[in-house]
Amino acid sequence: MGDRINTSGTEATPRPVPELPPRLTGLFPLVVAGTILWLLGFAGLAIYSTVTGTPPGVWLWTTVAGAGLGFVGMGIMTWQRSAARRGSRGAQTGL
Repeated sequence: MGDRINTSGTEATPRPVPELPPRLTGLFPLVVAGTILWLLGFAGLAIYSTVTGTPPGVWLWTTVAGAGLGFVGMGIMTWQRSAARRGSRGAQTGL
């Protein structure tokens, strides 16, 4: 009996897990905003590189990668949301 956590003698019943609030599950606007920021960074660095005549550096390609990953993330989130609405068994619920 040493592995019992409930020592009060009452039967422990699991409580239902509440749904996550929409502000924690609605991350699509955040991903869009982040992707826009990466694109703005790319535009700024591209203009700077053109004006100064310097070759594009690692930061320019970092912004390209950030924007690209943002678009990949938006695609995955859209795919997951459509699977959840379709009722697919492997999809996350509540999206």
